[in-house]
Amino acid sequence: MIHSFKYCKENVGDVGKVSEFKGSLIIVTDFKGGFIGEGVVMEDDRHGIILSLSNGDTIVSLFSRDFVKIGTQVARTGHHLTISVGEGMIGHVVSPLGYDLDNKKDPSVVIRACEIDTPVLNIARRRKITKFLETGLSVCDLVTPLGEGQRELIIGDRKTGKSHFLYQVALTQARKGKIVIYAFIGKKASEINKAYNFFKSNNVLDRMIIIGASAGDSPSEIFITPFSAMTVAEYFRDSGVDSVVILDDLSTHAKYYREISLLAKKFPGRESYPGDIFYTHARLLERAGNFDVNGKNISITAFPVAETMMGDFAGYIQTNLASITDGHLYFDNELFLKGVRPAINIFLSVTRVGRQTQDGLSRDTGSKIMKILKKHSELVRYLKFGTEISSQVKDLIDTGSRLFEFFKQVGYKTYPSKDSLKTAISIIEGKIKK
Repeated sequence: MIHSFKYCKENVGDVGKVSEFKGSLIIVTDFKGGFIGEGVVMEDDRHGIILSLSNGDTIVSLFSRDFVKIGTQVARTGHHLTISVGEGMIGHVVSPLGYDLDNKKDPSVVIRACEIDTPVLNIARRRKITKFLETGLSVCDLVTPLGEGQRELIIGDRKTGKSHFLYQVALTQARKGKIVIYAFIGKKASEINKAYNFFKSNNVLDRMIIIGASAGDSPSEIFITPFSAMTVAEYFRDSGVDSVVILDDLSTHAKYYREISLLAKKFPGRESYPGDIFYTHARLLERAGNFDVNGKNISITAFPVAETMMGDFAGYIQTNLASITDGHLYFDNELFLKGVRPAINIFLSVTRVGRQTQDGLSRDTGSKIMKILKKHSELVRYLKFGTEISSQVKDLIDTGSRLFEFFKQVGYKTYPSKDSLKTAISIIEGKIKK
């Protein structure tokens, strides 16, 4: 929620003028004060945020792509950029500034003005991740389990099924009563509309909030999108409700932040990204976790997404995010082309805290599956040379092949983790031969 220009001029009383316009940035002179992250409003009621202060000039990033006349008046709001958050957002598409985009949003009964960039809760408020998070996908729930409050990176090339996987997770968690916040960062408007219609057709919009910043919006709006999503999640956390936040995707987010920083003449670092890009993503993702809220454990589970090029896992932003998060699921293009769905490469995927949320049987079964599939992959390579094999080796290969087939889930079907566990045990024990 940003006040009008008239309100800020009368109540804060600090007004400057635009001296230069470049892209989505303006340089304002004559401000008496100001601080980084403060919201500002122009006389035509367009909004912006202060990026930096230098030699009496204030660099402001605008939430608009429209031209700004030199001499336009700009007023400070006197506080950090805030958005209005409430339960009225549920079931709707909203902008990063909290405004309704689908023209169907009802007013919230409870409205809170929340800063979009807040300090993370300290270690005294954090709790160990102990609850298992069900995705509805057998391979993930058994081999790479996740916990409520975990930050799991979803990484892979374009068109390898990352969004499909996230849709399945969103369906599963929404049906379990969690609030799912899906943030589209610099995506096509048609993609946002498609997602809205998909979740509506699956009757889960009553537990979802879509925050959309399309590629046609200003770079500043796209930049604040993941921060707005975390702010909404923190509102529900403080209300005692678990949430899942999907950030699709942070590699695009980094590119827009690079554009803003270069326009602001920040000193470029590796690949021209600003030097604080790691800090920016780290402070964003640290807001997820498992927290003590009035004696209850309330979680914010985060699924940041990163796109790779030609399977290059060693990219700058990709390795940054992998080091910040609690593990990653790697979507392999080769597996995708072979028809494997989801195309998760279990040998290159990691979950650092998920296994501690499983019971003993699930954990042991997951370890057995990994051993069988690893051995299966090694033996299949030797079979290409026409090597003769024993009946014991043949049984192991058959078991591995059946497990790989079992893990294929085409479409948007999801399975309860208990059913997946029973089926996997039956395959390992040889009770299922087909």
